[in-house]
Amino acid sequence: MGNTKAWVQAARLRTLPLSLSGIIVGTALAMIEGQFELPIFILALLTTVGFQVTSNFANDYGDGVKGTDNEDRIGPARAIQSGTITKKALKKGIVVSIIISLLIALALIYLAFGLENLPYILLFLLLGLLSIWAAITYTVGSNAYGYRGMGDLFVFLFFGLLGVLGSMFLYTKSLGWSSLLPAISIGLLCVAVLNLNNLRDIVSDKKHGKITMVVKMGFKNGKRYHFLLILMALISFALYLWMENYGWKQSFFMLAFAPLLIHLRKVMMTKDPGELDIELKKVALSTFLLALLFLISVNIFL
Repeated sequence: MGNTKAWVQAARLRTLPLSLSGIIVGTALAMIEGQFELPIFILALLTTVGFQVTSNFANDYGDGVKGTDNEDRIGPARAIQSGTITKKALKKGIVVSIIISLLIALALIYLAFGLENLPYILLFLLLGLLSIWAAITYTVGSNAYGYRGMGDLFVFLFFGLLGVLGSMFLYTKSLGWSSLLPAISIGLLCVAVLNLNNLRDIVSDKKHGKITMVVKMGFKNGKRYHFLLILMALISFALYLWMENYGWKQSFFMLAFAPLLIHLRKVMMTKDPGELDIELKKVALSTFLLALLFLISVNIFL
């Protein structure tokens, strides 16, 4: 199935911190309710890693088969594009990744709910299968939703709402309305990373028929959309702080938005899509920092 280095590159480990942010925030929200179990936390992180790696493999495969990954693309070379992994081998890798991810997810569901909470078990099994479906069909298949401008919506739902609220529910077996605001914030930041990726790749995507939101609205409006995503993410978390009556000490984690505001200035001034590649890491790591600082704030000040 190819050499180890090629598979590690195809797994795109740099995408993992962003995908883990929702689990960390959801865990912090559960801690506020006095609920936390380390085994659930570990298995939730591993499940998310499995789903993300599956998504990365499938994205590489789908874009490679469709020819979207080519010499026009900006950023790291993909496995099929560079020839380091064959289409057949990558397809097998996707299947193996799905099996491993589902096994970990089953262990997580059993640990969280036992066998006595059948409705919850069935619900999370369904959500797990939907997550796998979403990971695969983003770029794979003739009706891949990532090629029809639907990627932003699915990222918001799965990385934001499901990632945060789903992980919180594993501990608490309940949800509060205010918890929706941090979930919205994380979801919007994850969409911002995808949007930045689409801004970078607008020329290649347009040329090869990948109709993203950016392709639909154009580069200039795509930058304005990016500005709104991050601004609304900041407002959502700020509203959560207001609703929960957080003081300045408990709110120090909001400092993670500072590099994002600097980043926005860079994006709005950029005219060459290729210059945005370096900005992807800034948004992803700032989101991860926000999640970690929120977790720390919960444990120190609440």
